[in-house]
Amino acid sequence: MSINLTTNVSFGTLLTDSEEKQRNGLSRTGHTVTAVFLGLILILGFINNFIVLVLFCKFKVLRNPVNMLLLNISISDMLVCLSGTTLSFASSIRGRWIGGYHGCRWYGFANSCFGIVSLISLAVLSYERYRTLTLCPRQGTDYQKALLAVAGSWLYSLVWTVPPLIGWSSYGTEGAGMSCSVHWTSKSVESVSYIMCLFIFCLVIPILFMVYFYGRLLYTVKQVGKIRKSAARKREYHVLFMVVTAVICYLICWVPYGMIALLATFGPPGAVSPVANIVPSILAKSSTVCNPIIYILMNKQFYKCFLILFHCQPAASAPDASLCPSKVTAIQLGQRKNKEMPCTIHDLPEVSKKQLSPECSVAPVSEHQPEKMEDTPLSE
Repeated sequence: MSINLTTNVSFGTLLTDSEEKQRNGLSRTGHTVTAVFLGLILILGFINNFIVLVLFCKFKVLRNPVNMLLLNISISDMLVCLSGTTLSFASSIRGRWIGGYHGCRWYGFANSCFGIVSLISLAVLSYERYRTLTLCPRQGTDYQKALLAVAGSWLYSLVWTVPPLIGWSSYGTEGAGMSCSVHWTSKSVESVSYIMCLFIFCLVIPILFMVYFYGRLLYTVKQVGKIRKSAARKREYHVLFMVVTAVICYLICWVPYGMIALLATFGPPGAVSPVANIVPSILAKSSTVCNPIIYILMNKQFYKCFLILFHCQPAASAPDASLCPSKVTAIQLGQRKNKEMPCTIHDLPEVSKKQLSPECSVAPVSEHQPEKMEDTPLSE
């Protein structure tokens, strides 16, 4: 009797696994592998972004207008880890979505909102890096502009993530049923129109924005390198590495997810397999791990504070905001080409000429006399 009961229970378990695989197209092994990747993304993403938040709290020198965008990116990525990746991880362990209908709607809305905030902030950051390194920003309204950019990224995100909650498309489970997002497979006019708008305004436009301004930044640095060949070569390679890394990682993380979403929307039913759906989703979530490394730890100012935080460097070597304001620009080619007055030390408020160290001083660029150009943090 016990043998028959055991056999029936085992058969029932196998039948359930088979039905579940037929329903979501993913085996128990597939769920386990997905859970491992999501677990790693959850842990690393949380730790990396938590370190960034600690650095902002501990070091006042980092609290400048441009870095407000980096803080905004870290906060949104942290919220993705806490509100989204945790549920996906738990659902992968269980082999099915565990949040219910309302939890699915919340998950889809929250992750879409936080993800778009991060994307828009990265696009705005490309403009700020170009502006700071090539133009002569005035200090008067810098903080106002930074706060406006942060608020604008959240407002822009809400504009595109609230509509599915009120009838323009909808949120539902995606792929193997372990996460929720926009209902990509819906063929209704409302869903298709929303998905097209989302694709254009929240993926294509930010990509074009980044490519344009990082391209302009790289071109300007190369022009300076022609004038100051020995002094600017290191900066040129550093900026080139940063630009290529940022753009490639952005494309790897988000373009596959966008392509799969479009294929699920406009392709025939079943055109996207569960495995093909899960991989881009994991890549998109991995941006929460990559962003702090690319945009924070590749920044010399942040990196020095990072070393001090973990006692790898003496505190005396911390960057001094009073001596090296983050708004000092080292590239004045744009002003010279436009026949405008370049930034000089007179443009730096609250910093006397005697206080400026050689690394922080900015002098007009001369066509005939090359001068030494020091490296400055790339996100400054």
